[in-house]
Amino acid sequence: MDINIGKKIKALRLASDLTQEELAQRAGLTGGFISQVENEKFQTSISIDSLSDILDVLGVSLAEFFAESDGPQVVYSPADRVPIDGTGAESFELLIPGSTNTMMDPSVVELLPGKALEERDPHPGEQFGYVLRGTITLVLAKKEYQVKKSGCFYFEANKPHQIMNKSGKPASFLWVTSPPQM
Repeated sequence: MDINIGKKIKALRLASDLTQEELAQRAGLTGGFISQVENEKFQTSISIDSLSDILDVLGVSLAEFFAESDGPQVVYSPADRVPIDGTGAESFELLIPGSTNTMMDPSVVELLPGKALEERDPHPGEQFGYVLRGTITLVLAKKEYQVKKSGCFYFEANKPHQIMNKSGKPASFLWVTSPPQM
């Protein structure tokens, strides 16, 4: 298998709308290193750790990066999910690796009782959610909506919004953001 690592990384970076400096900063590397990688002008070969750090930022696993593809992946398993830390949720998983580079970003979120996601400022786009378990509270422009199991919500994200669990039981929901927000 002949693969041009630099060319692939550059294509993924551009699809993510990142500069070399932004990618480098998020991956804990230097802009010069990213430039060398993309232009395949490095003095030594790229380490797996550095490649993994770059691909983590781009939302692509090592297996996906090196997979020979006869088209885009269509079916995803739980092993493909990408966990996101620091959201305030017990678990927050992107269902589709690299979905931040697509038109919509589906995720599954679990909130323990009394926990909340960070409040989001208004931004372009739409939000959709379907409650899988428990009850969540959606706060949209200071107005609260309770959404119970099997219920769903949809709104334009042009107002401040937050999702929390005010109930005494864990809650989980499918959440789709369009376009994706990083």
